[in-house]
Amino acid sequence: MFDTLTEKFDSVFKQLRGRGRLSEENIQQALREVRLALLEADVNFKVVKDFVAAVRERAVGHDVLESLTPGQQVIQIVRDELGLLMGGSEDNQLDLAARPPVPIMLCGLQGAGKTTTCGKLALKLRREKRNPLMVPADVYRPAAIEQLKTLGRQIDIPVFDSRADQDPVEICRLAHEFADRQGYDTLILDTAGRLHVDDTLMQELERIRDCVDPREILLVADAMTGQDAVNVASSFNERLGLTGVVLTKLDGDARGGAALSIRAVTGKPIKLVGMGEKLDALETFHPERMAQRILGMGDVLSLIEKAEAAIGQDDAVKMEKRLREEGFTLDTFKDQLQSIKKMGSMESMLAMIPGAGKALKQMKGAQLPDNELKKIEAIISSMTRKERQNHKIINGSRRLRIASGSGTRVQDVNQLLKKFTEAQKMMKKMQKLGPKGLKGMMGRGGLPM
Repeated sequence: MFDTLTEKFDSVFKQLRGRGRLSEENIQQALREVRLALLEADVNFKVVKDFVAAVRERAVGHDVLESLTPGQQVIQIVRDELGLLMGGSEDNQLDLAARPPVPIMLCGLQGAGKTTTCGKLALKLRREKRNPLMVPADVYRPAAIEQLKTLGRQIDIPVFDSRADQDPVEICRLAHEFADRQGYDTLILDTAGRLHVDDTLMQELERIRDCVDPREILLVADAMTGQDAVNVASSFNERLGLTGVVLTKLDGDARGGAALSIRAVTGKPIKLVGMGEKLDALETFHPERMAQRILGMGDVLSLIEKAEAAIGQDDAVKMEKRLREEGFTLDTFKDQLQSIKKMGSMESMLAMIPGAGKALKQMKGAQLPDNELKKIEAIISSMTRKERQNHKIINGSRRLRIASGSGTRVQDVNQLLKKFTEAQKMMKKMQKLGPKGLKGMMGRGGLPM
């Protein structure tokens, strides 16, 4: 989402880095470019004005202008202020410290992704060792109740049995009582939306709020709608008293103004962000980490967290045991590929590595990492078990058969086997380091490539 903004910031900062000394005039010129970049990204103009003023005040100080690396210091100031703009170091975790069942109320306009977010949030909470119950309280949109039930079956999380002829407030009340009796500790309410903010919608949501007293009232807003998402957040906050915002479609190609404006305009934190269509693509929002991503500095901490979530401790131990018993074969190589795929797209992961995202953009026309992984997996899957266990038996005729079976070329098979041989040598070196070497690699989800 922030690609264009990242490119413009990079262009501005490149000029600052190239100067041994900075003057107030240099900084003013750079801040004019920053201001234009933010306005073009659809950031609220009042927010831009305050942001630029805060950066200017810090950047023209004596310590910065007289520093040996003034350009880097200005970049650091912009990073810090971007983080503060989106919430700083405040705790964006959901507040679930209450007597169970703890109600979480999701609200928002139609099309923002409330129902899907309900499923994503339930899955996220279950992975955090909670026991959620989803409640379909949208009786107006056709098939809304059935959609949530379908999501529940996909992720194996229970959904309260409601009907379209029931009153939404009554559904929420009965669901709360049911959750209390059955031992669910979290209640996720999927409420109705409208195409626009209206009084009828707000009155119903107020009645639900007063009935179940939710611990969290989260607005689900579509980041692709830009400043309109900020206006919607302000309207919902005035009537309901939001506790936070969930921004969906943050992986899209919109300009990112909502993410940069919503906290400053409403005073409510962005708590969660949707980073893809998959049901596991809901992340806790970290303002400081997002500021680093916007400035092209990567986000290694989030990448590590993704790896730890995708490759659990039990899986890492099993993989280590298998490596010790079977050695590093094409079978175990394929297993590691599948572990990496659980972490999301390779492009999203590369964006978290400093400099890697930029390098990927420069590889115009090159094979995308995700496509490359699919090709490797197809080639390995076209091999017999004997071939996967001992790649040295793969001669010319076998390579031709494997290429034909995987829809690739013999050159692709040759290239994979060459890479695998190199990876195998690396694994032997790791094994010589003993248990710490292998555990370190598996714990980080490391793939020797």
